[in-house]
Amino acid sequence: MRFLERERATVAKLLPELDESLRKLSLLELEGPGDVGLRLFRDSGAPGLLVPADSRGRGATAVDALRVQRALGSRAPSLAVATAVHHFSMAALAVLSTDDNVVSMLVEGVASTNDLAAFGFAEERPGAGVLSPSMTATEVPDGVRVSGVTRPRSLAHAMDLLIACVTVPRPDGAGEETAVALVPAESEGVSVGPEGEQVTLDDVVVPPELLVRTSDLDGHLDVLLAGGFAWYQLLMTGSHLGAASALVERVLRDDRVPESERVGLLAEAEGAMAAAEGVAHRIDADGPDESTLADSLYVRYCVQDTLARVVPRAVELLGHLDSPASDEVGHLVTCADGLASQPLAQPGMTGTLAAYQADGTLTIT
Repeated sequence: MRFLERERATVAKLLPELDESLRKLSLLELEGPGDVGLRLFRDSGAPGLLVPADSRGRGATAVDALRVQRALGSRAPSLAVATAVHHFSMAALAVLSTDDNVVSMLVEGVASTNDLAAFGFAEERPGAGVLSPSMTATEVPDGVRVSGVTRPRSLAHAMDLLIACVTVPRPDGAGEETAVALVPAESEGVSVGPEGEQVTLDDVVVPPELLVRTSDLDGHLDVLLAGGFAWYQLLMTGSHLGAASALVERVLRDDRVPESERVGLLAEAEGAMAAAEGVAHRIDADGPDESTLADSLYVRYCVQDTLARVVPRAVELLGHLDSPASDEVGHLVTCADGLASQPLAQPGMTGTLAAYQADGTLTIT
């Protein structure tokens, strides 16, 4: 298949008409104010991409999802990055759901109504791990009252559901434990800052059925969510690789660029995608465990290095473009470069990965 053809065919199979709808608009129209891209994303049924078909979703595999994110990143990279957070949130909910609990009903509800879920990270606090609770809760007769601040990244203003890590008193009174709170965005006490992506919860009541405690999962909540971060690395890698692929695609279409340059960029981009697909196949075969998370990190960092070579070279080769096209190129460069700043960045994980290779535990930091 030709460049990006497989990825766009996957979108056409799972989300008919989405790629065509995106292609009709310019990059800057899709990425500008007004959430045009998000509306098209919702209308296509894409919020249910990772939800099983028997729960009213699209039943995508990890390989499918990776290809969708790359295709989406080539059309609207900011949209791809934002919706990768949603897909990770759905993967996290899948980890926490059982056949008959409220979480499984929420998953089905998201797919049926095309809602967007956001995951509240804690990485904005110096020294805090990504999964470190950024909120606290106090017990009340109707559940717990949660207060605190989080930054769910690009979906703060568009989310319908917030998934947040909180610290709660243990049911047996023996100290505290970590829990995941599922907070509908319209809940009383939830507010979103006018600028930035800060979400504040002020004494928000979370009923017991929307609170998943570590003790509910035999103490393995952190392990399960950490494994789910393999999904995050995969989806973000595909999204940012998509932005770089849009630049490569422009080069491939330009006959003025020497064949050797075109094929060189093609080989680098496709090699990066092949490595990411290897991780996706592992998730599909074995689930997102600790080993898969490690591999997803190795591949992500390798792709980052590839993009650091491919993107500047593509820009150099496209240097003759006129102003409107040049603006698009600048936007794509910014989006492609963003992979290095995503959670679990290489500098903070170096010691952890070295310890893991020496038979230590892979700790999310």
